[in-house]
Amino acid sequence: MIRFLRLTVLAAAALAAGAGARAEDAPYREASVDEVARLLGTPGARVFDANGPETYAKAHLPGATLVAYRTYEARELPADKDAPLVFYCKNTR
Repeated sequence: MIRFLRLTVLAAAALAAGAGARAEDAPYREASVDEVARLLGTPGARVFDANGPETYAKAHLPGATLVAYRTYEARELPADKDAPLVFYCKNTR
């Protein structure tokens, strides 16, 4: 099941880039499951599950933090602006 998830890798520092950035300059990118697996071994890496609470309760990546994707706040992110962040959900977009 995990290999079908779309995973997004985001650098915390890139959040300051704002919404006016072009797609090729976006502060995020999709990553393969293998890339994310390697990333999870990086010190300080954090994983955020953007599914709903019911989906999170049924299954989530070990160590993932449930985050309300529409309403999460910067204070929910690590203070380290260079920390690699992974956001995922079961969205098929």
